[in-house]
Amino acid sequence: MGGGRPAVEVVRLGLVSYREALRLQQVYVDRHRSGPSHALLLCQHPPVYTTGIRHKPYPPPLLDGLRRLGAEVHNANRGGLITFHGPGQLVCYPVLHLGSFKKSVRWYVSQLEQTTVAACGRLGVAASSSPLTGVWVGENKICAIGIHCGRYVTSHGLALNCNTDMSWFSHIVPCGIVGKGVTSLSAELRRDVGVEEAIPHLLEAFRDQFHCQLMDSRD
Repeated sequence: MGGGRPAVEVVRLGLVSYREALRLQQVYVDRHRSGPSHALLLCQHPPVYTTGIRHKPYPPPLLDGLRRLGAEVHNANRGGLITFHGPGQLVCYPVLHLGSFKKSVRWYVSQLEQTTVAACGRLGVAASSSPLTGVWVGENKICAIGIHCGRYVTSHGLALNCNTDMSWFSHIVPCGIVGKGVTSLSAELRRDVGVEEAIPHLLEAFRDQFHCQLMDSRD
């Protein structure tokens, strides 16, 4: 079975804090030290704004203002600028050793984009990738992508808006891209599409795009 395809463990974390998700990612990153141990961590976060690697820090008044909204603010070692994570958003953290796939970060990011495009398509939403990174429906971003890769082991990943409260995005310029909007599966399909409905579509698309076997930790 599988024809030599890499095996990837699917780990469903449910609703976890961003800090705990960082800790768990490091646990799975460390497992690769004794050989490939691929995992796909799925979760949602309480409201949190995260900032990626950039040349200058964000001004404290901006960050304090975001905290006053009731959200946490965290810096992360992923690529990309500021974005929002919250309930109703499917966050997917693949912890893969690219040596089992293809040793190319550019290829990997493209695979994440195409995985999300395919998952959206399975749900009836026509999405596409863009030179601006992420996955888009027209001028509106439906999925943010920001990754870290060290010694060919990946962390961080993608965040697909399902039935997210989109008002949280109005307080920032998501991912630093001016003049563009954000959207969700629910907004595009004009019905409620929750994370649990989206997960099987994302998993099927991931399995097909990465030519891997998925082992669900629930089974």
